Amino acid sequence: MTIHETSAAHGMVDKDHLKSRRLRNRIRHEAIQVGIIAIVVALLGLLAYAVQTGLAAKGIRFSFSFLSNTAGFDISEGWTLTSGENLFPEFTLFSSDMTIASAFVTGILNTAKVAILAIILSTVLGTMLGVGRLSTNWVVRNLCFWIVEFVRNTPLLIQLVFWYFAVVLRFPPMASAAHFYGLIVSQQGVYVPTISLIGANSALEIGLVALTLVSIMGAIFDPIKGMRRACIAGLVISVGLLFSTGGLVLNFPVANKFKASGGTSISPEMAALLLAIVVNSASFIAETVRGAIEALPKSQWEAAASLGLSRRYTVNDIVLPQVFRVVLPSFGNQYISLTKNTALGIAVGYPDLINIYGTIANQTGHSLEGILIVMASYLILSWIISTIVYWANRRLNPMGVPR
Repeated sequence: MTIHETSAAHGMVDKDHLKSRRLRNRIRHEAIQVGIIAIVVALLGLLAYAVQTGLAAKGIRFSFSFLSNTAGFDISEGWTLTSGENLFPEFTLFSSDMTIASAFVTGILNTAKVAILAIILSTVLGTMLGVGRLSTNWVVRNLCFWIVEFVRNTPLLIQLVFWYFAVVLRFPPMASAAHFYGLIVSQQGVYVPTISLIGANSALEIGLVALTLVSIMGAIFDPIKGMRRACIAGLVISVGLLFSTGGLVLNFPVANKFKASGGTSISPEMAALLLAIVVNSASFIAETVRGAIEALPKSQWEAAASLGLSRRYTVNDIVLPQVFRVVLPSFGNQYISLTKNTALGIAVGYPDLINIYGTIANQTGHSLEGILIVMASYLILSWIISTIVYWANRRLNPMGVPR
């Protein structure tokens, strides 16, 4: 056997040994994971058995059958899901003759509504504050600094009470409400214009609605690289044609002496909760953005200056695109914390999930079952946020996220 054949044989033996060792390590690693999961499941089973035994000893039955009972109470605001025609779910206003399960759905939707709006608004405001912290203007830089420091170092509950009693309830009454391009601000709430789909009665309108939906999905997911701009252009054209054909209409609120009709209303409780969470979360997002900007190499700024770019174009086109590739995981943590903070809405009477759970627990006595539903709901919302942030991070950093 020649020297090359001997080396090749030893190489094959080393590769086989390496493969077998990797296989053993993988089997051992998966066995440890399965064992940990089995232990956790066993512990949860023992805990459930102990709880059920303790409740049975006191004559309390652990069951979720109460969810099908009639609620018997009203909720100040909120929609729920019901089975409409052809068994398709549809959104309807909650009423007292609906089931307790529908009341829980109303609480989940109210919580998700505040969380989604707060995530969008706090991201925009937090980015502006973070960039403002590094502004060359002395007034802007120090104003952003003191806003961020003051908000970050005061409890959210105190901020919520301030926004509700000192700001929202000080809005003018409906008779003298403030109007801003269709927006009505009053003590009874904030009324905003909405876009209503009158109906797709013709083949043209049906095609435009389909084009709008496809354009939205294409702009979000960008299935073919470079098609996002085409999808955005298609979205603008289809929406414009729908407005021109009457398929879409703007529904403006109209105020009278005591209330307003039309548009979409935001209750004073929701407005205060949204303001508090947006400002509070934006202050933490601002610090994340500021830290990420300062972590960028100074050569990025110097290269932009050498190309003759102004500071505004440097921030928008060079700095922020790199920053958002880094801060998305931190944003995800803040979004989850923001969603859980919506539970403080009970302090001002907003009918979120916790508030509705308290009413159900007082009326039915099934507090344990109710709190399990609440915990599972917040867990699912957190998983959804984590999944979306992970997907966005995969899209922005395809080489930096483990598969």
